[in-house]
Amino acid sequence: MPPHSPDPAGRRQGDLVIPLVRVAIDAVAIEASFLLSYWLRFRSMIFEHLGFDSVVPPPMEGYLAGSAVMVVIWLLLFRASKVYRPRRRVSLSDELIAIVRWDTGGMLILMSAAFLYRGFSYSRIVFALIWAASILLILSGRALVASLERKMHRRGRFLRTAVIIGNDALANDVFVRLHRHPSFGFDIAGYFADAPCDPALRLSGLAHLGPVTGAAQFIGSRDVSVVFIALRAGAQQRLFDLVSDCEGLDVQFMMIPDVLEVLTSHVRLTEYEGLPFLTLKSNPLTGWGRVAKRLTDVAVSAFLLIALSPLLLLIAVLVRLSSSGSVLYRQQRVGIDGTPFSILKFRSMRPDAEAVTGPIWARKDDPRRTRIGMFLRKTSMDELPQLINVLRGEMSLVGPRPERPYFVEQFRARVPKYLDRHRVKTGMTGWAQVNGLRGDTSIEERIKFDLYYIENWSFALDIKILLRTVRVALSFKEVH
Repeated sequence: MPPHSPDPAGRRQGDLVIPLVRVAIDAVAIEASFLLSYWLRFRSMIFEHLGFDSVVPPPMEGYLAGSAVMVVIWLLLFRASKVYRPRRRVSLSDELIAIVRWDTGGMLILMSAAFLYRGFSYSRIVFALIWAASILLILSGRALVASLERKMHRRGRFLRTAVIIGNDALANDVFVRLHRHPSFGFDIAGYFADAPCDPALRLSGLAHLGPVTGAAQFIGSRDVSVVFIALRAGAQQRLFDLVSDCEGLDVQFMMIPDVLEVLTSHVRLTEYEGLPFLTLKSNPLTGWGRVAKRLTDVAVSAFLLIALSPLLLLIAVLVRLSSSGSVLYRQQRVGIDGTPFSILKFRSMRPDAEAVTGPIWARKDDPRRTRIGMFLRKTSMDELPQLINVLRGEMSLVGPRPERPYFVEQFRARVPKYLDRHRVKTGMTGWAQVNGLRGDTSIEERIKFDLYYIENWSFALDIKILLRTVRVALSFKEVH
């Protein structure tokens, strides 16, 4: 974490400069997509080589005029989606989904306007090129801005002063996660609590700034812009007092929930004959959503099995040559509604791996692995045969990871709401896995993320998880 050096002017400057840079680069990217598409279709010889008829280039002025209008429209669409807010913490997968959505909307407006314009006929090929090029260029620009912003934060520029309210494991987790990512741009001045934290916690490395009752005065005098509240359930009055004491101060409060139901519930209002009910537990994956998810599973798994067949054959040969035993490893797992099924994996361990120990978690540098198994686990390629499970309908591409019956019996007795994860099909990848909770990690934390996924499912969330899965797989971090 950068050293504490409050710079209110620098922080406010960053909140203005970074969004303006985003707007400018988006505008350049949109204009460049028009010019590039025009050049590819009418000035280069690419399409003639592809067998398209040669055409007389239309006046570039028409496309330039259209691009000027579309730059404004596109920027307004992006602004409506709040992408120009300062301090955005959005992954590239989220950016891509949002860009495709709003870019497609902008193209529909462009094509409608072109249909009404009678000056000359716009090329449909150019429209398709503009759509593809604008997505690529805007995404590249956003990645560049995010990289520059992270670099400035690491150098101690445009930082926001923050404090933590709390002194237990929850507050410690907040500090650890923020400390792990200095690129977030927070300068943590210390924490407020009625007593110093346990010296064993990493939070003890921060300054204990005093009791919570003194937080408001410190926030006002040091221009603190963010307050991370990590108070346990039952401290509502203390929270209300703090917010009230900070009335009139330009400060953002961010509360970290510690109760499972608060994190995972998707509360909504339902009315029957004028009588309102709060729905505390629901499953959005119903009706057409379930059908769309299944169709996607079938189409993607079938395509990948065909496209990756040479790779799958190569891995099978290497597994067979690396040690004796079967190529595929079948293991009982628990799926939707508690139904058991046989999950398929490329064998990465010796055939007798659990002959003595019985069911145990795989460990980092596990001595039971084969030579090819070490590589397969680091790249997650040992999971590829599960595409067959997806095609059969036993699993989905995205969902909570399935566990063995032995572990399910253990977890159901000690982890609240554990069995709720069986309300949907288990998946090859999931929300918990792309957030770093893979293999032998806290089952309680994994349940929180699994239940959040179930309660908040959407097709866009599935796409986001799949994109992030590719990034995690390419990081070559072994699951253990």
